Amino acid sequence: MRIDIITLFPEMCEAVLSESIIGRARKKGAVEILCHQLRDYAFDKHKRVDDTTYGGGMGMLMLAEPIALCYESICEQTGGAPHLIYLSPKGKTLTQKKLKQLSEYDNICLLCGHYEGVDQRVLDRYVDEEISIGDYVLTGGELPALVLTDSLARLQPGVLSDDECFELESHYDGLLEYPQYTKPQNWRGEEIPPVLFSGHHENIKKWRREQSVIETAKKRPDMIECADLSDKERQLAEQIIKEANGDKPR
Repeated sequence: MRIDIITLFPEMCEAVLSESIIGRARKKGAVEILCHQLRDYAFDKHKRVDDTTYGGGMGMLMLAEPIALCYESICEQTGGAPHLIYLSPKGKTLTQKKLKQLSEYDNICLLCGHYEGVDQRVLDRYVDEEISIGDYVLTGGELPALVLTDSLARLQPGVLSDDECFELESHYDGLLEYPQYTKPQNWRGEEIPPVLFSGHHENIKKWRREQSVIETAKKRPDMIECADLSDKERQLAEQIIKEANGDKPR
């Protein structure tokens, strides 16, 4: 997969994406990430990429032409039109399900907004979808772009050591991940659940599944309705949710 980021702060993006797992994945070619300085496509000597809004109001708006020129340059490089995402608080909230869908693309392009946003005409002409990382507003689109890039890149083959690294995680199958423990077996008087050192893999698998249901019911009951659960698991989850709401059994 190739991911292009259109940004006013490529150094900021590179500082994050050159480190740790994603940095190593880039070096070995498991994922290609390119950060493009939008000011390189400005058409005046001041490298201006914003202007006042028609109709009045506070703040500046990002110009359409530099964004269009940058995106069109990326299209020439890739030999096609990458799926263009505008990081915006107006967009649909990013989920693991959406990431799995996006992971099927060969080329993704992320547009980082600033100021009061982007001229609507460039959004109408080029942007395929808008995505938000939450119901709050940031000073720019770089942090959301980094979140999306990291979470998307790690789904690519060769980025993590094994697909199981993400297939058993929170949200991947509609549930939160089960609790995990490491050494020592006894820490400050607290023991880990005996099943985890029993050596019985089937029992461990069953325990982890049950704990995922419990964790989800306690912390994200909104996810339970859409989760793929057995009748027994759904009864367990519904009972936990009732108890959390104060409806305790007599």
